[in-house]
Amino acid sequence: MTPDELLDVFHRRIRLPDADAIPGWKQEHEGLVHRSYIGGPEGAGFVETPRGLGDDPDAVIEQELMFFRERGLPFEWKTYAYDEPADLGERLVRAGFSKQDPETLILGEVDRILERPSALPSKVRLREADGSDDFQRIAVLTDTLWGSGLARIVEQLQGEARMFPDRLSVFLVEDVLTQGPAVSAAWIRFHPGTGFASLWGGGTLPEWRRQGLYSALLVHRARLAKDRGYEFLRVDASEDSRPILQKLGLHAVTTTTPYEWTP
Repeated sequence: MTPDELLDVFHRRIRLPDADAIPGWKQEHEGLVHRSYIGGPEGAGFVETPRGLGDDPDAVIEQELMFFRERGLPFEWKTYAYDEPADLGERLVRAGFSKQDPETLILGEVDRILERPSALPSKVRLREADGSDDFQRIAVLTDTLWGSGLARIVEQLQGEARMFPDRLSVFLVEDVLTQGPAVSAAWIRFHPGTGFASLWGGGTLPEWRRQGLYSALLVHRARLAKDRGYEFLRVDASEDSRPILQKLGLHAVTTTTPYEWTP
């Protein structure tokens, strides 16, 4: 499939029905807004508007700010390069949001990934996370790579894996000799009824990079998706991972930029 065809399928199957919300989060569609959130001390929210913002975009933005302000929750407004209005990002910044680094939306067919061979160095092994000790090791890895905010996400992943084991699988790569911290980790979410599985994580300790760990995790998750009957893969890729994904047969179809707001 061409990049344009893949983006069209993604928009119709994932964005319009809001099919990639995190399991366990409350989902609401209010007018043009797709909103998901979870309450509590570690709560957060997420907003998208795949159909645009209508005739009064600033009013819709203020409506969402009021919603999350009343609940004391931080939230992310995720924008795609083709979203309307074209100046949505500028409007969000004026309303008090903080612009984050853009990512590339990567889409592709599972079979394209499985055409590529991959192998791990003999000194490591790849396996599925099993129990709190593994998730703690992944939290140490993410904290080392990206800071403490990711450790909280790992806590959420552990709860998600426990409550929805059929929709999330988390994997780690470990040094078979030291049995120390995980050297790489990644996870895959399945979105039933869409044909899409989404890939997340993939962080690797600097001293273990360029040894095929990222590619091996990618192919392993693609094989799992294939076994479960999924046709397509989706990745929100950083500039570090984008070239690897494209080399493996996936396509860059557009860019996404998150805008964050904190009460």
